[in-house]
Parts: sequence; structure tokens; C-alpha cells
Amino acid sequence: MEEIGHFINGQRVAGKSGRAADVFNPATGEVTAKVALATTAELQEAVAIAEKAQVGWAKTNPQRRARVMMKFVSLLHRDMDKLASKLSAEHGKTFPDAKGDVIRGLEVAEFCIGAPHMMKGEFTEGAGPGIDMYSMRQPLGVVAGITPFNFPAMIPMWKFCVAIAAGNSFILKPSERNPSVPMMLAELMQEAGLPDGVLNVVNGDKESVDAILDDPIIQAVGFVGSTAIAEYVYTRGTASGKRVQCFGGAKNHMLIMPDADLDQAADALVGAGFGAAGERCMAISVAVPVGQETADRLIEKLIPRVEALKVGPYTAGDDVDFGPVITPQARDRILGLVNSGVEQGAKLVVDGRDFKLQGYENGNFVGPCLFDNATKDMDIYKEEIFGPVLTVVRAENYEEALSLPMDHEYGNGTAIFTRDGDTARDFASRINIGMVGINVPIPVPLAYHTFGGWKRSGFGDLNQHGPDGFKFYTRTKTVTSRWPSGVKEGAEFSIPTMG
Repeated sequence: MEEIGHFINGQRVAGKSGRAADVFNPATGEVTAKVALATTAELQEAVAIAEKAQVGWAKTNPQRRARVMMKFVSLLHRDMDKLASKLSAEHGKTFPDAKGDVIRGLEVAEFCIGAPHMMKGEFTEGAGPGIDMYSMRQPLGVVAGITPFNFPAMIPMWKFCVAIAAGNSFILKPSERNPSVPMMLAELMQEAGLPDGVLNVVNGDKESVDAILDDPIIQAVGFVGSTAIAEYVYTRGTASGKRVQCFGGAKNHMLIMPDADLDQAADALVGAGFGAAGERCMAISVAVPVGQETADRLIEKLIPRVEALKVGPYTAGDDVDFGPVITPQARDRILGLVNSGVEQGAKLVVDGRDFKLQGYENGNFVGPCLFDNATKDMDIYKEEIFGPVLTVVRAENYEEALSLPMDHEYGNGTAIFTRDGDTARDFASRINIGMVGINVPIPVPLAYHTFGGWKRSGFGDLNQHGPDGFKFYTRTKTVTSRWPSGVKEGAEFSIPTMG
């Protein structure tokens, strides 16, 4: 049985707490490893090491820090298949999807190669007589990230790549459900030339989370997970004087206008709704066709596509569409919500509740489910299901359709499929949601833009990666400099002005 400890001061170390969690293969239900759960003291030890390492790392010029990222990108390409295979085994997502997980993190590392540009300040010559004014963007010190199970490669890299390129040291607390890939990423950063102690991985549970939030040395915390925990992390972290960014749950709608290409829309819905078994915060879980004819035609196209989806373990080949969900508890919750949808009157036109896979009876598989005629008062509409369930809510007209995502408590992502530019521009302008797709079903911004939701999907002022990432992990110092040609005698008691 593999035992996974922590990565501290440049090497793997065993846990000291005596507590551990099982790591499962979600396709088979088998325990594949034990991961140590850190005590507060272990977390504090890692923080102390990170604090010492950060001093020298911050003095390393941005170009040399960027070269570490450049080498890290090269190593990610070298070990891509190894990382994706381990990710699939612990998460359950297909091998191509696991590679996408790694690549989306790699793209942020590529963006961070431009750290010297992102760290530039501003300069004004001659702001006053003999006075120059300039700003410096400086690292915060020790910062931390608390990341979820559903993207064990991408989201840690979204956090630590930007923070480290900006000159901080980093404490990563990944999900204890799939800890292997974050440990492998830390080793690759070390191989890329990162000094000991700059990146530390501390595996743990709530005790470690609270220790991060309460530690006075940690200056900032980034989090991705459920809205309830995001709000908890944000509230407790800011109460401790930290800078905090938290991203929570989602209920992403896709509007399908009568003029849309319905084959394109149906394909987009199936991919965005069922990819990764729906365990994506940017998954489309609600389809909103406008007009009864549009809805009838869309359902007619969706049913055979959903029924044809291939569900299985990643080892069954690249033609598997999605795998198991992460835990038996997640599977039971999904099935409970599907049952509630039936009880509350939605029409379950594709029923995956009884899906079984021969040889994998102990796996956490849920067959694809498709609802029609759902309404906004149903639990399947109000709650984030985080499973392979697509819900169709019919709307009579555009305004009614627009009101659904506008009125929902979550505001992570949304999309509209249409051939009409006026409608698309109106939708993009009016919608109160952070990420918008126009004929794009999963509008995750590329690394040089920023990722973040609105309403109950996001807590904090700045988004992830892109320019916002560097703003979040740095602070601005402004210097007013005067080199007078002669010394003026006497003190001045009035506030200086440029008048």
C-alpha cells in the first residue's frame, strides 16, 4: 500500500500525525494509497520553511524566476502521459480529459514565463520640481492555495504558478481524494530549478484548512470548491487579515435560440454537460431552449446522443465519454437529486439510475440522465448536481430565458447559441455572470485572461490567473523621489502639493 506524505523543503516527507485517509480508484472502489493528514504543527512547520525560502526567492530577479517556469513547462510536456494516467486513476476522468486537465494548468505556467512584464510598475518623470514618482509590484510573502478534487493538476497550477513567478513562496493543500498529481507537480517544479521550500504540499483535511486560515504568516489564500466552504474560507480568512479569493458552486445555463444550429447546440450540450461526469464548475447543467418548437426539436436530437454515451473506466480506451464520479457519497447524492426531479414532476427522458458496468460493480458510476420540462422551483434546477445530469427548462421567449440565469444564485458561466449578432451582444451585455460563451459551451478563458464567477460563485475582488492573478499575489508600493539641485533651508509644515 502506497503511503503519501507531504512535500516540504524540496522533498517528500512522511506524515507525523498518525492520521491518514484512504485514496480510492473510483472506477473499482479499491483503496490504492493512504494519504497523511497533517496536524496544525506540521502545517506551521511548512510555513516556517516557506517563510525563510521566500526571502531569497523574492530577491531572484523576475527573469530568472521565469526561467524556472520555462523549464517546468518542458517537464510537463515530458511527463504528460504519466501525469494524466495517475490523474485518471485517482479521479476517474478519461485519459484525454486528464491530459486536458494538465494542459490547462500548463498554459498558465506558460503565461507566467512573462512574469517580468507582469511585474513592471509605473513611472512618472517630473511629477513636480525635481520629483519623480514610480511604483513597484512586490510579492506578499508566504501564500497558500486550497484546491478541489475535480481538477487536481489544473487548479493547483493556476494558483502556485502565478504566486511563485511573482516571488512568493507557496503552501498547497490539495484535495485528499487525489493527492498524487499535486505531489508530482511539486517534484517537477523542484527539477525545474525551484529552490527548496518555495513550494510545499501539505496534505490534510479541515484541520489543515483552518491552520492555513489562522496562520499569521500566510498573507493570502486562494480556494476553489463548494459555495458553502468558499464562504467559510473567505469569511475566516479575511477575519484573520488575509487577502482571499474563493470560487464556489455553479449552475450554468445555455440558451438555445430558435435560429441556432440545433445539431451544433446538441453536440455542445452533451459534451459540456456530461464531460468529466459533470464534475466541472463550468459544466452546462441547464439547457434553456426558446420556444416550444425549438425545445421539441432539441430534445429529439439530445435523446439519441445521450443514450449513445459510453461510460467506463479510463483504461477502456479513448472512446470512453466519461468515467465514474469521485466517491460513493457523490454518486448517492446525484441519484437522490435525480429521484427528487422525478418526484417533483420533471420528465426523465433518459434514465441512467440503474447503470451497471460488468466487472466494475463497486465503481462509482452513474449513467447519463436527461430531464425535460423541469421548472425553476425544482431541486434539480436550484442545486448544483455535479454529476452527469442535464436538465432542460423550456422558455416561451428570450426575456423569459434570460431571466433564468439572471435570477439564479450562482453566476459562474453561461452560454447562448444563436446566429443573431444583436441577440448575442444583448445577452453578453446584460447577463450578470462572470464568464460568457457565444456559441461556445464552456467559456473558460485562456490563461492570459482571468477566470472568475459572480454572485454566489465567487468571493473576493480579483479573479484567477491572467493579470488578476499577478495583482492578487502582489501588492503595489509607490515611491516619490526627489533629488534637488540645492538644499532648501527650513522645515515645511504644509502638505506638499503640485500647485
